[in-house]
Amino acid sequence: MGLTATRTRPAAARREVPKSRGGRPTKTAAIERDQRLIEVATRLFLDRGFDATSLDAVAEAARVSKPTVYSRYGDKRGLFAAVLRREIARWLAPLSAAAETQLSSASDISVEQRLVEIGREMLSFTCGPDAVAFSRMMTSQAINFPDVAKLGMEEGWLKAVATTARFFDHLAAQGALDVDDTTIAAEVFLDVVVGHTHRMATFGTALELKSAEKRMRTAIKLFLAGALGPADRVQETSRDAVKGPQRRRPSR
Repeated sequence: MGLTATRTRPAAARREVPKSRGGRPTKTAAIERDQRLIEVATRLFLDRGFDATSLDAVAEAARVSKPTVYSRYGDKRGLFAAVLRREIARWLAPLSAAAETQLSSASDISVEQRLVEIGREMLSFTCGPDAVAFSRMMTSQAINFPDVAKLGMEEGWLKAVATTARFFDHLAAQGALDVDDTTIAAEVFLDVVVGHTHRMATFGTALELKSAEKRMRTAIKLFLAGALGPADRVQETSRDAVKGPQRRRPSR
């Protein structure tokens, strides 16, 4: 899934970069060069994996000098961090867009349906082949490069939690959601809605969109209702537990 080696393309002639009077690339040319480097590095990391990708190979494929790559990113870890940062931003964009869309949607749309729409977006980008491949690389390199794991946590998970928590804040302000801590609620929501499916994808288990969405919908119902139901029923259940064996709760 995006980690097998591919045939190396024939070396291409180095691209001429427009330079300023001082001999350095112009600002526009430097931005284009960096974008090209990141795009090429992303493809090579996905095709070959972290260990089999070298800065020399990236420089050759991007048609830039080796000193340029080393001076810009220092080492392979620095290049991988730059690639990871861009990919995470790309993955989080649909979540932010979905949250904004649901906040501006008609008030007659239920909270459950709003969360389903957000969950569907999350499944599509967190369980996609690129996201899964990068998740595997981060996991395999976390011990050797803890700063890369920290980057994934801070730029990925924590920002996803913050975005979801802000969405929950809006719902709470509208009276559509009643939670004491929206950050904890966001963490629970993300974990139960996509956590299991993403882990299975990372392990290489084949995914069926229909079953993944069914699981997501069930998880959202549990998240909204709670496993024990309303507070008054929780109290009744606690009292019954003291009295002795309780009757099986009817299905909803």
